[in-house]
Amino acid sequence: MASKRQIQVSENLAHLAADFFARESNGQSLVTVTRADVSPDLKNAKIYFTVLPQEFQDKALAFAKRSRTDFRDFVKGKSSMKFLPTFDFEIDFGELNRQRIDELTRS
Repeated sequence: MASKRQIQVSENLAHLAADFFARESNGQSLVTVTRADVSPDLKNAKIYFTVLPQEFQDKALAFAKRSRTDFRDFVKGKSSMKFLPTFDFEIDFGELNRQRIDELTRS
């Protein structure tokens, strides 16, 4: 069970990541941040996102991983956290699977 602080930090990071992608992405695809997971010691954070159209998924993931330092600077400027976690980005395959199941049940 996540602590109240973990939940607050993860929600804040998810909002900041969404804002960062809205500002910095190239506009060829829609990047949607689905959630952020933070370790119990708040030293590591993993940001999950989906990409539409899915053909740009690999490019978006490469951009996100390449921009980790820029994202860290962005978070440093926008939040009041004393210590910033180490960030990593991943495609949210759980969300993609949920969408596929919804699509299959409709047909």
